[in-house]
Amino acid sequence: MSLVTLRDPATGNSARVLVGLGFNCFEWIVNFDDGPRDLLWAEEGFDTGEKRPSGSGIPLLFPFPGRIGNAQFKYEGQTYLIPHDAARPHAIHGFIYDRPWRLVEQTETKVTAAFQASIDDTTILNCWPSDFAVEATYELVGDELRFAIKFQNTGYDPLPWGFGTHAYFRLPLAESSEVADTVLTAPVDKEWKLDDMLPTGESVALPADLTLSKGVTLGDRQFDTPYSLSMTSGEATTVVADPSSGRRVVQEFDAGVFPHAVIYTPGHRESVCIEPYSCVPDPFRMEEMGIKTGLRTLVAGESFETGFVLRAEQGT
Repeated sequence: MSLVTLRDPATGNSARVLVGLGFNCFEWIVNFDDGPRDLLWAEEGFDTGEKRPSGSGIPLLFPFPGRIGNAQFKYEGQTYLIPHDAARPHAIHGFIYDRPWRLVEQTETKVTAAFQASIDDTTILNCWPSDFAVEATYELVGDELRFAIKFQNTGYDPLPWGFGTHAYFRLPLAESSEVADTVLTAPVDKEWKLDDMLPTGESVALPADLTLSKGVTLGDRQFDTPYSLSMTSGEATTVVADPSSGRRVVQEFDAGVFPHAVIYTPGHRESVCIEPYSCVPDPFRMEEMGIKTGLRTLVAGESFETGFVLRAEQGT
């Protein structure tokens, strides 16, 4: 299992990336005033490559984030079937989060890897309209973890796509703090209603007590919900904050690329996910209903680049 360790010599901060399982950055250790702390949650033993690939670190979700209903969709008159867990009715999170990537380049602070359907898993070509290539980079810069990714249509037909990230932020952010006191902030103003974990097509304003744009205390709240951002362009910022220590994990991304976000609280309550999505889950069915989802298309040879920044802040 290909595993890479990064280290920033200026700060001593480090990260570990499992290239051999979805190019998943599953550890990000930042040196705070009271010592080092891992800000990403991963299941014990995740570095063996034998644990659930979507349940730890930063799973990368492409060419669709979230679920596709009944593991099938129609595109330009053709029906595509997606292999999936037989115990669950819907396909989830695309094809690159649970497959081996190829290491392209590595330095002390940066690593780049690649995945291409026609090279790394040709079975994907039977269940998606076109071949695609992905190249991505993680880089440590001071107290930031920077991520950049490029998608390219390497086939002959149009490539429909959506992308999301699924970072598991470890809770609490300080040893002496309580998970329930964590404050979540995200610039969202509408919730997509779900039926069997699939969007119905209806989006509604948030309830009065869920002031996510201003910050809301986690408490005993449970989330597994897609939201729409209240902004359509510019830099979007989400925050996981510990009011006791003043510690914060800030996530920045382009709202024009990621107009949606899913917030998810795993059952173990040891982490929280704020997941930028470029499209709503089950986008093909929603588009057939006349609902704009953010689903994009690359023509043959076309590419697209995006990314995000995670930043650790100590507070005062």
